[in-house]
Amino acid sequence: MTIQVLMPALSPTMTDGKLARWLKREGEAVSSGDVIAEIETDKATMEVEAVDEGVIGRILVAEGSEGVPVNAPIALLLEEGEDAAALDAAGAAAAQAAAAEAMPSGAPAPGPAAAATAATPAPAPAAAPSSVPQPSTAGGGKDGRRVFASPLARRLAADGGLDLTRLAGSGPHGRIVKRDVEAALAEARAKPQAAAPAAEPPAAQATAPAPGAVSAAYDDVPHSTMRKVIARRLSESKRDIPHYYLTIECNLEAVLDLRGQLNARSPEGAGAFKLSLNDFIIRAVALALRAYPEANSAWTDEALRLYRTVDIAVAVATANGLITPVVRNADVKGLAAIAAEVRDVAARARAGKLKPEDYQGGTFTVSNLGMYGIREFSAIINPPQSCLLAVGAAEKRPIVKDGALAVATMSTCTLSADHRSVDGAKGAEFLAVFRRYIEDPLTMML
Repeated sequence: MTIQVLMPALSPTMTDGKLARWLKREGEAVSSGDVIAEIETDKATMEVEAVDEGVIGRILVAEGSEGVPVNAPIALLLEEGEDAAALDAAGAAAAQAAAAEAMPSGAPAPGPAAAATAATPAPAPAAAPSSVPQPSTAGGGKDGRRVFASPLARRLAADGGLDLTRLAGSGPHGRIVKRDVEAALAEARAKPQAAAPAAEPPAAQATAPAPGAVSAAYDDVPHSTMRKVIARRLSESKRDIPHYYLTIECNLEAVLDLRGQLNARSPEGAGAFKLSLNDFIIRAVALALRAYPEANSAWTDEALRLYRTVDIAVAVATANGLITPVVRNADVKGLAAIAAEVRDVAARARAGKLKPEDYQGGTFTVSNLGMYGIREFSAIINPPQSCLLAVGAAEKRPIVKDGALAVATMSTCTLSADHRSVDGAKGAEFLAVFRRYIEDPLTMML
């Protein structure tokens, strides 16, 4: 029998995704491990590998379709010896399942005849495509009849204000496909304008802009799946987590001097390294968390979860939004190892090539906007973590040293903390430990 290719769950937070691109076409043979499609998740665009062997008999979800639910069928594979008849049988079974899902709770499941009837919408009148477009419905028509249409056809109909119940589908089992919608929209646009009333109705006149009113021009840029999830998670974090903020000033003279000395000693070839200030900050945060584990925690309704490992998530800006790849066990890694790992995951994050294990499971986040000249800022916690350290620019500032005015390179660091799991005093103690490490960096070498 045919094998259904399902929409995979590529991250713990993924409930649906965008089928960005098919890399295999109908009629092509695939083997286990072949890359067949690219899926845009809430974190990145990822390649999907085939689990089974066969021939792609039918693609059920078109390229560019958004909001495809996890575990929804996206294609059918034909096994050896199967032909198109197997696809028709699979389509009928899918239609029966869809019809059963659409029935009210407690109603008996439809038989094969009823499913076949539901799978083939009644032909629309010949003049239907040329009628004035009406807003389309997502799952069925105004008369309650279920509409069977491809995701791409639904989207085109919604964009064009077309009522799908007025169309007769030309796809398998009467399914409405892209060409049906395009033909109906083209015919509607071709209608003579003379058929329109000579004068605007009062309702239309009432909504016209007032004389002299200025309407700003704009362009709508569709949200990526990643941007939608970022918006949802950050809204939940700001709404549900009782944030508070603690700010300290760190003297960076010693750490910048040590950084210059170490970079000057970098060997040639494979062992070469180039340390950034952010690498020292990650190392100092990791050691501070090891010394003060209360900040390396998460709130749950049942208990305070204290993490056994120190896994630092590093905020990286990409074209689609912010993503936080994780440096695992940062407290037991040296500066050169941290620097190499951060460069690697940051490059793959910007290219959209991160794997789920690269960004899942961080216990604390570091966000550094110093390279953009930001003096200080307060960031939103990355749930379920309890804390995030926001690092500002390293800049020359006047300070008082030994009772006299002096100039030093300083940075403002702000801790965002969840008051449910990290009290204010605990947050202050963590920051004190962090500052000791960053202002006396030789202690990070011990």
